[in-house]
Amino acid sequence: MRKIELEIVALSHSITQTHSYAVVLGEVNGLRRLPIVIGGFEAQAIAVALEKMQPSRPLTHDLMKNFMSAFNVDLTEIIISDLQEGIFYSKLVCVGENDTVEIDSRTSDALALAVRFGCPIYTYENILDSAGILMEDSSGKAKKQVEAGAPKESPSGREDLSALNLEELNTLLSEVLEQEDYLRAIAIRDEINSRKSQ
Repeated sequence: MRKIELEIVALSHSITQTHSYAVVLGEVNGLRRLPIVIGGFEAQAIAVALEKMQPSRPLTHDLMKNFMSAFNVDLTEIIISDLQEGIFYSKLVCVGENDTVEIDSRTSDALALAVRFGCPIYTYENILDSAGILMEDSSGKAKKQVEAGAPKESPSGREDLSALNLEELNTLLSEVLEQEDYLRAIAIRDEINSRKSQ
């Protein structure tokens, strides 16, 4: 089966499930999107790596990367290899000194590691056909309606921050960083940066 390369295009609160997030993967050089619902801790792990934040202590996925590097194991790619009853299954393709091994993984963990290793993300045509959505083409014409359960692609948490002044935002940023709530920290940092650029 031909592999299709994907990239992370958005990370947001899930509309369909409370206390969940969605990572939206986009087809490289294509119009299809693959939304995947993940938990809060996994979303935080992905966001921290995407934003190149340095937590005060290594997160689990940082520890895994350090462990793999210490034993000369490289993550060369991840493959979202199956979809059963709405659950995505993935494989980590790892290369050691003498061997290449595929390791089963939760998709959220695979994505968190892929961001840290800077390796490509792949899936197969049948998965994109069954769970993907098609975005508008360059002419602005929609190819397929986005389903009601698809996640929003705008960052969350901004609306409630608009009422705070810069000093309050900086105080709140310090508090959430101390609590290691990196998703919230990213939203606060973005709000601060948008105000400074005005």
